[in-house]
Parts: sequence; structure tokens; C-alpha cells
Amino acid sequence: MKEFVVQITTTVPEGTDPAELARRRAAEAVRVRELAGSIDLDDPRFAAFGLFTEAYFGLTARFGEQFEQHQLSAIEFEVLLRLARSPGHRLRMTDLAGQASLSTSGVTRVVDRMDRDELVCREACGSDRRSLYAVITESGLTRLAETLPGHLELIQRWFIDQLTPDQLTQALESLRVVRDAVDPEASSEYSRSC
Repeated sequence: MKEFVVQITTTVPEGTDPAELARRRAAEAVRVRELAGSIDLDDPRFAAFGLFTEAYFGLTARFGEQFEQHQLSAIEFEVLLRLARSPGHRLRMTDLAGQASLSTSGVTRVVDRMDRDELVCREACGSDRRSLYAVITESGLTRLAETLPGHLELIQRWFIDQLTPDQLTQALESLRVVRDAVDPEASSEYSRSC
């Protein structure tokens, strides 16, 4: 078991006897040690998820700098990429929200902003007046084409090149299993037409 230092702050009424204060702090220190001893901080699940999040945030930071050079946020890049890879370069707003892990209001705000910048536009669905498509524009495709070479270089350098081909295959298979379990709407196969 690892040891760690806990600083204890105890609020006591003004005028409390120093001996009483010392007794309270000692008692709380005992409770903290007992509680800490009951927590298995060496559980390998912490390591598994911790390594995943550290890798994700490290990659995201490297990508973010490159997106800024192209005047895109990470979510705007994600939206452009998802639309460009979709049939007809468009997705229903609800499907885009699911694939980009956004709420309905979140995808609306992102698409509003990107529409103002003329990177995407909205189109009505001919068979369902309640549905709207988000569609990548020529300007959006141009911005994506300008951003992709540097982005792919970063993916290659900081992700692909760090793994053997077998490790990469296993990582992709594992990530798909987890992704499909926690967010089945993110799968492009989930998308549907109007």
C-alpha cells in the first residue's frame, strides 16, 4: 500500500481549548488513515483508465494547437470530418449529435457557428419536415483539406508510430467495443435517412 500525506483542516469554535483541538485533529487523522487504508488505490482499473485519459488529453493538446492554426476548434474539425465522410457529405442533425457526442442543443450551437462561417449549411429533409441535415459546404471542404495533412502527420507521429501493427489492430478493435457499448449512436452504421 502506498503512503500519502493528508493535511487536515478542522473548523472549531473560537476559544476552543488547544488540548481539545489537538484531540479532535488526532481523532480525525485516525479516521482518515482508516478510510485511506480501506481504498485500494493500486486497483489496475485506475491505471487502465488513467493511461487512456492521459493519452487522450495528450493527443488532444497536440491536435488543438494545429486546429487553431486553421481557425477551427476540435469539435468543428470533428463535425467537418464526419460530414465529409458521410454519404452526400451530410448527416441528420440528430445523427451528427450522436456521432460527435454532443447534445441536441450542443450540435445546434456548433452548426449555427459553422453556418455563420459558411463551413456548413442546413438543408431540410424532403420526407420529414421535422428533420434537418447538416451539410458541409465547399468552404468547409476546403478548410478540412487544408487542415488534414498536418492532422494526419500528428496522428502518424504521436499515435500510429507509437504502436506495432498488431498493437494498433488490437487497440482499434478494443476502442470500437468500448465506444459501441457507451455510445452506440456514435457508430456511422447507426445513422439513418429521413
